[in-house]
Amino acid sequence: DVEVSASAAVASMYLWRGADLGNGAAAVSGDLSASMAGAYAGVWTSSGDTSFGQEYDLYLGYGGEVEDFSYDLSVWSYVYPGSDAANSEGNTFDLTEVIASVGFMGASFSYYFPVAGDGNDDYSYMTLGYGMDAYSLTVGMHDDPDNFLGNDTLGYTHVDVSYAYNDSLAFTASKIVATEEADTDDDLKLVVSYSLPIDM
Repeated sequence: DVEVSASAAVASMYLWRGADLGNGAAAVSGDLSASMAGAYAGVWTSSGDTSFGQEYDLYLGYGGEVEDFSYDLSVWSYVYPGSDAANSEGNTFDLTEVIASVGFMGASFSYYFPVAGDGNDDYSYMTLGYGMDAYSLTVGMHDDPDNFLGNDTLGYTHVDVSYAYNDSLAFTASKIVATEEADTDDDLKLVVSYSLPIDM
C-alpha cells in the first residue's frame, strides 16, 4: 500500500548546514511525500533564502532497517524558480545531490555528493550524528573549493545540538567551530521550529 503524508512547519531561521540562509528571517515550509515498501518520493518547499529566493526540492529514495542497522540512498534536486541565476530562456538555478546514509544504534553518517549544478557542483558535505531520546548532536563538514555559498568560505565545520520538546516543537543551537576563512559568520545560532502533520 502507498502511504501519503504531508506536513507544514515554521522556523525562526532558515538554518542550512550551519549557515543562516535567510539573514535572520523566519522560514515557512511544507512537505508532501508518498512511500511504499521502503521506497519514497516527494516535494519540499520553503519561503526561501535571501540569495536565491523561493525554493522547492524534489526527492526520491529507498531506505530500510536490519535489526540495529539502517541505510538510505536518495536523490534531491533543489530548484529556485525566482533566482537571479535564472536566464532569459526561463531555466532556473538548480542543484542535485545524491545522499547516502547509514546508521547504527543511534549513530549515523551521511555523505552528500553533488551530481549536477549550475556550475556549483565541486564541493562535498558530510555529517556525523548521534541521537538519544529527545536529544541529538550533528557535526557537519563542508568542503567548498569553488565557493558555492558565495561568502568567501571555502570550508567549515559546524556543530548542531537539538532538543525535541515533543513531536512538533524543537530547539536547535548551531555554531561553526572551524573554518578556512576568517570572515565566516561563526556566531551561535538559535532556532525554534514548530511542525504539524496534515491529515490526508
